[in-house]
Amino acid sequence: MPENLAQLAHAALTAATTPGTETAQAAPIRPAGFPARQRGTDMRRVLLTPLLAVSLTGCSLLGQDTPCTEADADSRVSAVWQPADFGGRDEARIRLCVDGTCEERASGSPDDPFASLSVQLPDDVGASTVPVRLTVTSAKSGDTVVEDSTRARLKEQRPNGTSCPPIAWTATFRAHPDKGLTSPGGMKLR
Repeated sequence: MPENLAQLAHAALTAATTPGTETAQAAPIRPAGFPARQRGTDMRRVLLTPLLAVSLTGCSLLGQDTPCTEADADSRVSAVWQPADFGGRDEARIRLCVDGTCEERASGSPDDPFASLSVQLPDDVGASTVPVRLTVTSAKSGDTVVEDSTRARLKEQRPNGTSCPPIAWTATFRAHPDKGLTSPGGMKLR
């Protein structure tokens, strides 16, 4: 005879789950269509299916420890353009300066749909406004073809989701052959 409540509960559980064990107690109540041998299997399915679905979608039960992708991003100001706008292959030099730091490259091949140039910023630049200057010169003569300047309001970018690092601060302009620095919106990439 069991001496304490824990032993009694263990004995009852063992008798209820061991096939072929006969007791003087009434048979357990089972819903219709659930024979004794399938009841445990079906109950495991009912409990494990939601857990499996949650684990496969990358969610957690408590909303914490959500996995992050590992895409990297740098804070930067960029200029994009269509090389054909500036003539033949590498006929122009594009120079982009942001807050005193400059990058320069050739305009590219007119067969390419677009080209770009970026000036990297410190990661801790934050939501600030920075001065931007564009200078396009002819590769042959050295004459200035386009010259423009403006201020860029940096926008927050989170490539891995709102709760995941890194945070990058970016701005993008179009280097237009007639208008200088414009919005890249509506730029057709052939």
